[in-house]
Amino acid sequence: MQAQGKLATNILHFARLLRASGMAVGPDRTLDALTAVEAAGLQQREDFFWALHAVFVSKHSDQPLFEQAFRLFWRDPDLLNKAMALMLPSISAPAPPRTEKTPRRLAEAMLPQTGDQPQAGEPDVEFDAALTFSDQELLRKKDFEQMSLTELDEARQAIQKLRLPIQNIRTRRFRSGSNGDRVDMHATLRQSLRQGGAFRLHYKRPRRRHPPLVLLCDISGSMSRYSRMLLHFMHAITREQDRVFSFVFGTRLTSISHLLRERDVDDAMRRVTEMVADWDGGTRIGHCLREFNVRWSRRVMAQGPVVILISDGLDRDAATGIGPEIERLHKSCRRLIWLNPLLRYDRFAPKSMGVRAILPHVDEFRAAHNLDSLLALADALNRPQTGFGMEKFRSELRAG
Repeated sequence: MQAQGKLATNILHFARLLRASGMAVGPDRTLDALTAVEAAGLQQREDFFWALHAVFVSKHSDQPLFEQAFRLFWRDPDLLNKAMALMLPSISAPAPPRTEKTPRRLAEAMLPQTGDQPQAGEPDVEFDAALTFSDQELLRKKDFEQMSLTELDEARQAIQKLRLPIQNIRTRRFRSGSNGDRVDMHATLRQSLRQGGAFRLHYKRPRRRHPPLVLLCDISGSMSRYSRMLLHFMHAITREQDRVFSFVFGTRLTSISHLLRERDVDDAMRRVTEMVADWDGGTRIGHCLREFNVRWSRRVMAQGPVVILISDGLDRDAATGIGPEIERLHKSCRRLIWLNPLLRYDRFAPKSMGVRAILPHVDEFRAAHNLDSLLALADALNRPQTGFGMEKFRSELRAG
């Protein structure tokens, strides 16, 4: 009887783990799971797995999460013997090794949440709202590279809530209106025919729409911490705006636009990681820009997009081919903004060959090392082009 109670307790803990990971698991399913396990028996591991699977998995998208949670929670080497003895491991097992490809929300759900649990006998603590605001300010200004894991997670959540309003521009297409600069002859004649010859002038005016957005993100070793955070930024933009085209590059160029359209950010990041083969390696900026200009320019640059280049400008090919390709890219777009994490240093100077090749052909030069810099970019995209950050460095380039 005691052993059965321990099995039931561990199934209850497993159900709580699934619920904490985001699956729709309630008390009714936990009771059904106990009934299913009792009916299936414990003679074989597969019977135990599929009994729980049949109860807890209701959507196809939940299946990979359930499989990993099952493997991690019931991972004792003597699983079958212990299951038959109804003595199964507790949820308080240590975190899985780093080699396990575990979704972030599952990994967090498996860690013991002791920090948020009130201790017995502890007095209630009231928090000052000013302190909370101060903590948020510190997080916004803190460099991504200096953040702890908890702070990085908070920063990712803040990035997912970021909105990126892009200033609307005048297009070549027109729409009907009560006033405008041009007479809409088609609408005027149609109205005249409907009213037996009497007519009233109709007008048309240009449509206004935000331009497309093209994101080119460096994923080389020197950009490692920043590029992974900025991928969350790219996912938030793709989810919020239409006509967003995203690429990553190191030694080669990879289009990830279709991957970032996943609603779940964990799934999107996992698919990007699996698809991109040149993480944390070198950078061939000129080669990748040429590949973009040759293969992708006609597809994504036809309507005068805003291009955001995210890179530190450090190139393993000694800036070979960068000049002509970045110039061609600049002439093909409406506005070229360069985000460079190295601008976090007050004494930054354009000394590397890659930086010196890119800088003359960009419209704005901005930092990208913390939340404040991303918020500043979001604000800048809703205003006309300003040439932000360019004069100082262009004068240094002219000075040699």
